[in-house]
Amino acid sequence: MDTHPATTLADPRLDRLAELAVRVGLNLAPGQELVMTAPVEALDLSRRITEQAYRAGASLVTTFFSDDQAALSRYRHAPDASFDAAPGWLYEGMAQAFGRGAARLAIVGDDPTLLAGQDPDKVARANRARSLAYRPALELITGTAINWTLVAAATPAWAAAVFPDLPAAEALARLWDAIFAASRADRPDPVAAWASHNAALMARRVMLNQRRYAALRFRGPGTDLKVGLAAGHAWMGGLSTAKNGITGNPNIPTEEVFTTPDARVTEGMVSATKPLAYQGTLIQDIRVRFEAGRIVDARASTGQAVLDRMISTDEGARMLGEVALVPASNPIAGSGLLFFNTLFDENAASHIALGQSYSRCFVDKALPPGALAAAGANRSLIHVDWMIGSAETDVDGLDAEGRAEPLMRRGEWVR
Repeated sequence: MDTHPATTLADPRLDRLAELAVRVGLNLAPGQELVMTAPVEALDLSRRITEQAYRAGASLVTTFFSDDQAALSRYRHAPDASFDAAPGWLYEGMAQAFGRGAARLAIVGDDPTLLAGQDPDKVARANRARSLAYRPALELITGTAINWTLVAAATPAWAAAVFPDLPAAEALARLWDAIFAASRADRPDPVAAWASHNAALMARRVMLNQRRYAALRFRGPGTDLKVGLAAGHAWMGGLSTAKNGITGNPNIPTEEVFTTPDARVTEGMVSATKPLAYQGTLIQDIRVRFEAGRIVDARASTGQAVLDRMISTDEGARMLGEVALVPASNPIAGSGLLFFNTLFDENAASHIALGQSYSRCFVDKALPPGALAAAGANRSLIHVDWMIGSAETDVDGLDAEGRAEPLMRRGEWVR
């Protein structure tokens, strides 16, 4: 029997992670309802989070579990028409709960290779149907109507993808160790560690918001990219205050500061610095060219068909919805791991995201849809982050006249 401390039920880091999820991630308010989703393999962590939520005064915790094997059964045996359907009733219920003030917590840990052998057309159709059905609930989340957070739980399939050469028990233990380290749950006082980390991220946000750059320029191997910033944009990262007045951390872990680009004006070439795990496929060596804000050429050494489907999802899928700055020396990058999970991999390097913008990344957080579009915010069914930063990447901030100031050199902050 494996007795590695990261996998035993008595491991105090599990309780620390649960406490972080509730106190730091959600900052759950007394009397607030919580809606949680989790893979079935994360049952133990979900129970600990539920306990912490009730200790914090939650009125009701409702958890929905997903099962990878049930998902595979659909792809193997369901009729073709099934892949254009989604449980709209479920997502309508979630939207109603969020509209009434419920908080949202997602435990991530799904098998990143689960759908690698399935029909990519069916995968794309199923994701599109789900995205359409989920949009009313998702817009409440992305618009910060509520407090929400993401945390991770190690699962056997995910661990096997990250550590393919290790025995199953050792791989699972190593992944737990990596999650605890990245989430700061391995610190003597994780809550205090997060307070210090949030203060550092806030200092970066303040500096960038004071500079009011009109654009960013990324330069590195295979990259010379100009990303215009939306009119009235605001930099975010770390702590976020929802419209319900609650301040928490939407992502645990997080190392980024990010904002909304003007999706209409991105120009140049950009090469990914890490592979992108998307819909069960590893897309490697992504290289794209933007003209007038849109991808006009997209290449990959593997996963080309999936990349093509992704950027063809809708009109906004070829345009940017986010740009984020992350120092190359951050702890997640320092682990040397490819997590095959966006929550971690996007925090390993500066990145961009194709698709939907965040409406909260504006000085005026009450802008209506028309004003958001006029400012350059993008709209799409997808939001897919991929990494473009490294220890070889330089970033400049450009003012309205195009004058450049150095922001990062060789992946590290200089301002």
